[in-house]
This record gives sequence, C-alpha cells and structure tokens, in this order.
Amino acid sequence: MRELIFYIRIHAMTIEENMAVLVPGATVSSGAVALLTRRRPKPGERRVQIMQTLAAMLERPGGERVTTAALAAELDVSEAALYRHFASKAQMLEGLIEFIEQSVFVGVDEILAREASPGDRAARIVTTLMQFAEKNAGMARVMVGDALVYENERLQNRMNQFFDRIESTLGKALQDDAAESGMPLSALDAQVRSGVLTSFVAGRLQRFTRSGFKRLPTEHLELALERLV
Repeated sequence: MRELIFYIRIHAMTIEENMAVLVPGATVSSGAVALLTRRRPKPGERRVQIMQTLAAMLERPGGERVTTAALAAELDVSEAALYRHFASKAQMLEGLIEFIEQSVFVGVDEILAREASPGDRAARIVTTLMQFAEKNAGMARVMVGDALVYENERLQNRMNQFFDRIESTLGKALQDDAAESGMPLSALDAQVRSGVLTSFVAGRLQRFTRSGFKRLPTEHLELALERLV
C-alpha cells in the first residue's frame, strides 16, 4: 500500500518528473523514458498501474460506473489479467479507500500534533479534506459514494466509518480550540458543531462531483469557515 500512496502522489506529474522522483538527482532522456514505459511491468508495478488507471477513470466527468471490462480495455489487458492481481473489483476500490484514509489522517494527525494557534485546528482539518478531494477528483467520487453504487456494501460502510472518524476528530479539535481560547466547549456543543462541519464537507464534495468537478470544494472556503467554526 505504501507503493500505491507513493505512485498516486506523483500521478499528476509528467513521466520525466516521475522518474526524477524515483531516482533523485537523475536526469532522464526522452528515449530512456520511452524505453521504461514500454517495458513489461513487474507484478507489483502492475497492481499500482491498475489502481492508478482506476483512479484516473473515476476523474472523468459524467459519473459513469467504471466496470472491470472498461478498466481492462483502458489498460489493454484482459479482465482475467486484472484478477491475477486483485481478487475482485471491490478489492481495487478498497485499496483506493485505504489510500484516502491514510492520506487524510496523516495530515489530520500532523494538525492535531503541531498546530499551536487556538481556533485553527478544526478549520485546518476541514481545509485538508477539501484540498485532498480537489486534487484527487476520482477519490472524491469514492468519498461521496458515487463510485461505490452497486458495489459491495462493506465499501460504503468503510467510507461511513471514515466520516464518523472525521466527525469525532473535529469534535475533539473544537474542544481543544475552545479550551485554548479560554472559552470551554461542552461535549454536546462540540458534537453538534462537528456534525455541522462534517455535513458541510460532505455537501461540498457532493457538489464537486455533481458539477463534473467544476465547483471546487475550496471555493470561498475561508469565508465559509469563518461562519461555521
């Protein structure tokens, strides 16, 4: 899974930039890049390639369901070849969910551990979520459940648990922010306000996917958070 995270983080780069990341300090000629992209991928690399392609297909406006047949065609392989690397499509989607969880909560944990300015933690957590979705549009479709329709129920349950965890984390952040500001917040108030913030996040992500990724999650975000936090 660490390989997947690494590759998706550099997914937006050019091939040359990717190679520069993979080999720090190296310069890569266009001929060398072409040779590397033509070679047959190793088994672990093929898994990463499948995950990258699935994520990229989910970024396409229109909201169409990505089938294994379409994914195989995109990769120019047979569906049987996909199942040599993944037991099911659900396992592929589960890998994307794991990427979402790890990426977001690494950032959240850093905010909770390092943020020193009172009143900033909850707003920064929301901003982190919005920025992640904006930069990973296909993942936003997974987060709101669009990409999980007609898939295994456990996938949607896992995303529900993700937002439950976000809500409880926001509640703690709100209480910490309030305490540091000298205005303690009750557990009930924190719960209500964290629920409102979580609903706000979900609504922004829904709008982002429904608009074909035109209405960005970070649109006027600072002004909105001034009124919510």
